Amino acid sequence: MPEQYIGLQEIINKQVEVTQPVLTEEQMEQINFTLIEALHANKQVYLTYYKKGQCITETGFIQFVDSLGDLFIFIDDVFELKNKMRLSDLIDVRLA
Repeated sequence: MPEQYIGLQEIINKQVEVTQPVLTEEQMEQINFTLIEALHANKQVYLTYYKKGQCITETGFIQFVDSLGDLFIFIDDVFELKNKMRLSDLIDVRLA
C-alpha cells in the first residue's frame, strides 16, 4: 500500500510542475541591481527562484554575488542557513 501512495504523490507532483519562466534582459538587469543594492545595504529580500518544477519564494539576506560565475549566496530568514544558488534560477528579487 505505501508504494501506491508514493506513486499517487508523484503523479500529483507532476501535474503541478511549471516550466521555468524566461526572463527578459530588462528583468535580469533589475534582479542584478536589486541583489547588489541588498548586498551593500544589508537589506532583507524576497527571493523567488525555480527549483524542480516549482517557483519558491524565501526571505533572507544576500551575502555574496558572483555574476560571472552565475552564483550567489543568501542566508535564509527561518533557519539562518547559507544557501548557494545559481543566478539563472532566480525569477524575481524584491526588497523587503
